[in-house]
Amino acid sequence: MLRLLDRLEETLIATLMAAATIVIFVAVAHRYSLGGIASVFNYGRAHDIGWLTDVGRAGFMWLRSINLTWAQELCIYMFVWMAKFGAAYGVRTGVHVGVDVLVNRLSPERRRKVVLFALMCGALFTGIVGTLGATFVWEMAHTQQVSADLEVPMWLVYLCVPLGSYLMCFRFLQVAWTFWFTGDLPHHDHAYVEGMTEEDGTPAGTGHHPGEEVKP
Repeated sequence: MLRLLDRLEETLIATLMAAATIVIFVAVAHRYSLGGIASVFNYGRAHDIGWLTDVGRAGFMWLRSINLTWAQELCIYMFVWMAKFGAAYGVRTGVHVGVDVLVNRLSPERRRKVVLFALMCGALFTGIVGTLGATFVWEMAHTQQVSADLEVPMWLVYLCVPLGSYLMCFRFLQVAWTFWFTGDLPHHDHAYVEGMTEEDGTPAGTGHHPGEEVKP
């Protein structure tokens, strides 16, 4: 079940990121194409080139008929959803930035208590945000409010707040549970590049050198 949740979380984030990238590319290409075809039309008219003027006019009218005013709004919503679920992914994988200089100077027992307290505070905070977000979405669902360009119900847009916050709360509890029994915390090596290796065959970015033992 947890593996399925992990895969669903990663798939959702990757899909939103890919979709937002494609939409932004198409919108930007459309905008610059309008400017380019307008320049073609103006050049043809200035030099009295009839066929070039006709091509420019036809191209401009065709591009202008394509309505992409919704693209910016859609991308904003996708990035918001991506951020909410990406935050939960960050808790699970340990990619969030943290200042642990003082914590690491504590004795093992005190460090254990501080880490558990911090994780439970994170779970409590995200749980509260999720509950408040769920209440807000419930109230929003009983209104007729829709988005400006896409005209989708706004409660669907704000649904990412309770879903992402509750998932983040679950991830905090998951990390706390693992730390309680094993003492291990998720750690992300920012220098590691998946699928790439050094000349000696060790994973890229791990800092291992030839002759050193590589621990799994």
